[in-house]
Amino acid sequence: MKPDSEIIQHGSLVTLKYRMKVRLSNGVFEDKEQEGVLRFVYGIERQVQGLEKAILGARKGDRLKIHIPAKELYGERDKGLIREIPKKGLIKQRIKKGEYYRQIKKGKLVSFKVLEIGDDTILVDFNPPMSGVSAFLDVEIIDVRKASEEEIAEAREAEAKRGIGCE
Repeated sequence: MKPDSEIIQHGSLVTLKYRMKVRLSNGVFEDKEQEGVLRFVYGIERQVQGLEKAILGARKGDRLKIHIPAKELYGERDKGLIREIPKKGLIKQRIKKGEYYRQIKKGKLVSFKVLEIGDDTILVDFNPPMSGVSAFLDVEIIDVRKASEEEIAEAREAEAKRGIGCE
């Protein structure tokens, strides 16, 4: 039996290798798979919620198949965020069907996808570009050990710079 320090838990330094296939909101899989290695302090350096839940309690050498639904990745698509808005006040040359429109108004970034263009209005989608996307991962836990105080401090500092709080 492996010691507790080799089981993924809060404060573990985890190294894992992954291969990910993404399913778009229309149900079609992306052509290419993404792969890489992640190294992070579990529970301090935030990862995708579904990944964190799936690897909790795993050990070095474990291989996992993980499905991360859209709601745990970038969120579900919200039909309520598809709206008709007036063209007035927008830069008309930037309004192109099927493309994203971005403009800073009153100090805030306004971003949406243009779906249809009318005479005085446009139909737009305010959903984030990756909403509705789910992922399938093959994960291999390469290494697990208790993180040192220095590694934990570095992880907290990195998270603070990212602007994401720790629980």
